Amino acid sequence: MTSPCLDGVRVLDLTRVLAGPFCTALLGDLGAEVIKVETPGGDDYRHVPPFDEETGGLFLLLNRGKKSISLDIRSNAGRQIVRRLVSSCDVVVENFRPGVMEQMGLGYAELSQINPRLIYVSISGFGQTGPMGSLPAYDLIIQAMTGFMDVSGEPDGPPMMTGESVADLTTGLFASWSVLAALLSRERDRKGQFIDVAMYDCLFNFLPAALTQHLYGETPPRRVGNRHQLGAPFGVFAAADGHFTIAVLNPKQFAKLARAMDRPELAEDPRFSDNSVRNDNHAPLKACIEAWSRSRSVTEVVAALQRHDVPCSPILSVAEAAESAQAQARSLLRPASTADGRPISVMTQPVKFSGMPASSQLAPPALGADGPGILADLLGMAPDEIAALAREGVLHGA
Repeated sequence: MTSPCLDGVRVLDLTRVLAGPFCTALLGDLGAEVIKVETPGGDDYRHVPPFDEETGGLFLLLNRGKKSISLDIRSNAGRQIVRRLVSSCDVVVENFRPGVMEQMGLGYAELSQINPRLIYVSISGFGQTGPMGSLPAYDLIIQAMTGFMDVSGEPDGPPMMTGESVADLTTGLFASWSVLAALLSRERDRKGQFIDVAMYDCLFNFLPAALTQHLYGETPPRRVGNRHQLGAPFGVFAAADGHFTIAVLNPKQFAKLARAMDRPELAEDPRFSDNSVRNDNHAPLKACIEAWSRSRSVTEVVAALQRHDVPCSPILSVAEAAESAQAQARSLLRPASTADGRPISVMTQPVKFSGMPASSQLAPPALGADGPGILADLLGMAPDEIAALAREGVLHGA
């Protein structure tokens, strides 16, 4: 087995909270060395419950395998350390509001003069251009502004936010993808580049069904609840003791569903003859399905549908999914140990590479724990220089 894909790539992580740390965690999973620069108080997620000991669980999951140096980058000395570190880094990722890094003298224009091969990723709510670029943004704001919330929820209910921070996570994923593309480009032309990643743009790209209706449909996209906007039966249905899902889009699958229900004649019913017609007649179709399923348990329904090769599933809790045989077989959670030896579980990046070892089991760092080593190894600082930085309030947590 070869070395990790990003072995030898060094990332300077100037991000906090979710989108940026998720991006750099994914890069670290692929073997990059990630140096997380934190404020003296640490990443906000260190202080958000629930906690393991005194560290927030969100921080533990999103900062696995990183090194931490805690600097006051509002000070001239702190900013100078960042500039010196940049000379030995391949990638910088930051998620300050547009203009803040430039005000501190840490924008792409200045740092690329130090390191012309630098790949510099700026993550923000609305991007570096456009009329909303200077506005603060959180995941909820982006869901609302892109139309994502407007198409989520029950038809007669209010717009609905998702159960996870989907805008942050998609942005982190796109940002990590952009770094890989830029590293590949740099192999050809030996030049770095600036990458503008906006949460707004990324989540907007996760609206293909709604945009299909907007651009090519006869009716605008609308909230449809627990089912697909463009197909049926494709959603959530009731059984005697809970709910289950069916995901049917083509005639062959629908015929299998009809046979599984002992209602083969439904496949010939003109109301259900193709996907479009079934979608228009979702209410009577749902009534037919639930007339059959409500007299059976979820387990019985899923077993019957699976025997006929109908795409379906029970609806698991997060605990059930995390403890399932499938999640364990795929190693989606891995054990790790903190610096003081406590066992914890961390997420892993989900892609399996035949030529790369599995994700590192390194735990997230204590605040500033790696600072002295980073300054000594990368910048050649002597112990007395490092001690002076700590006394002056530039270096923290060491």
